[in-house]
Amino acid sequence: MATMDVTAHRRIAASYDHRLQRRYVMRKLTRDPAYAATAELIAERPMPLFDIGCGIGLLGQYLHACGVTAPYLGVDHDPRKIEAGLRALRRSGLEGTLRLLQGDGAVAQACHGHVALIDVLHYLPKAGQRAVLENAVAHLAPRGRLIVRNVLRESSWRFHLTRVSEFFLRISGWMSVGAQHYPSAAELRATLEAAGLQVSIRPLHGDMLFDSYLVVAQRPP
Repeated sequence: MATMDVTAHRRIAASYDHRLQRRYVMRKLTRDPAYAATAELIAERPMPLFDIGCGIGLLGQYLHACGVTAPYLGVDHDPRKIEAGLRALRRSGLEGTLRLLQGDGAVAQACHGHVALIDVLHYLPKAGQRAVLENAVAHLAPRGRLIVRNVLRESSWRFHLTRVSEFFLRISGWMSVGAQHYPSAAELRATLEAAGLQVSIRPLHGDMLFDSYLVVAQRPP
């Protein structure tokens, strides 16, 4: 899989039309390890990706720039973010190649393969998390991977710092809904194993100070 240089980061960032969005994109692409980790997991087993809670569609653009060109469908409930993502796709020439839809992450879509949930679960109440995870599992193809990056509830300074950061994201207006329920590692593992999946969980902090874990779940061969 090709690595992505700063030029590619800037090209992706330039496709977004607001200065704050461009700064956000550059920060995510240069410091957040979730995108590279997801690309690596998907490139090993090429198949479509259903990105639940896709936001402005950044993961889709990143994957395409890395040469991961399997079909991509991103869904997010926030119409502002979907509209921003669609404008970015038009500027980057990817409209029609990558698909973004405004919708509920618990609703079935015509896409089966891998599923990504990047920084989604804690913005949902506990019952809503279960519904989205059930929908995600239903969209897994044979050998498909459910890739979850999320803050997990624990007693650590990273977790408490993340809670403070989430508060400011909410009052800034970037997030239309604040954090609702932080799942624990044991809670997520139990839910996914009950669905018949093999689960691995590891820290994914990278250069970030915030709490971040990578959860990968798949059906046993």
